[in-house]
Amino acid sequence: MKIALGCDHIVTSLKMQVSDHLKSLGHEVYDVGCYDNTRTHYPIYGKKVGELVASGECDLGVVLCGTGVGITTSVNKAFGTRCALVRDVETARAAKRELNANVIGFGGMIVGKDLALEIVDGFLETEYEPSPDREKIIEKIMAIEESYKDDKAKQVNNPEFFTEFIEKWDRGEYHD
Repeated sequence: MKIALGCDHIVTSLKMQVSDHLKSLGHEVYDVGCYDNTRTHYPIYGKKVGELVASGECDLGVVLCGTGVGITTSVNKAFGTRCALVRDVETARAAKRELNANVIGFGGMIVGKDLALEIVDGFLETEYEPSPDREKIIEKIMAIEESYKDDKAKQVNNPEFFTEFIEKWDRGEYHD
């Protein structure tokens, strides 16, 4: 299976452990970053993971940041994704089983290494169990994007999407 993987600078070492774990299970990992502990804007990596999954280049995605909140939110802005913020194995399984989530995210500073690997395994091992009600819910969730379809061409696979923000970052205009 092809798995897209992304994180913020706070949890890079845990992301590498997740990557190693996935590879040890025979998965192909597409690590979009980040790659060190230098402060960065995690929405870049969330967007990249979301696009890889939504395009079909990758089967599923896993993202992590300190709490998981920010990066999962950014993944869900990518057209075609259903990213669930999870804190335990059962929630990861339910996200896949009931909503056919194609990306999960979690807080690396919250769950720790062992639980992180269990969450990933639970997500990957679970199959979606379709039902008419679940299909209807997923259809409604995905229909939300329909009202933004004109933005899709400007956002999807646009390598310049974050250029303005990166330039501001490089000039020191962000103070957080």
